[in-house]
Amino acid sequence: QVQLVESGGGTVQPGGSLRLSCVASGRSSKYHVMAWFRQGPEKEREIVAGITFNGARTYYSDSVKDRFTISRDNAKSTVHLQMNSLKPEDTAAYYCAADQNRSVIILTTPRDYDYWGHGTQVTVSS
Repeated sequence: QVQLVESGGGTVQPGGSLRLSCVASGRSSKYHVMAWFRQGPEKEREIVAGITFNGARTYYSDSVKDRFTISRDNAKSTVHLQMNSLKPEDTAAYYCAADQNRSVIILTTPRDYDYWGHGTQVTVSS
């Protein structure tokens, strides 16, 4: 069993930055692919970024590529999402997720992930 707790959300002006963190409990979490998803108002949940167990490979959606960076520190069981140049359309609840079945293949649909945090709200507004 893995439990995920996100933090770092808030309200920021367009062009600003935020850093989200996700702390995972459970010894096996360091072997899992980890990802960040988001869900805006009246929108489906979508993947933002993913990272393999050792951080060697990452995935980014086209909408956040070159602005967001995902990283992980397995010694601290933590995954981060650095978000720069934020836009109003980035406003959403952001969720950390773990895929217990895969270590090196990053899948992009929510149904492929087994564990979820409760989410942290990011609002980009002037």
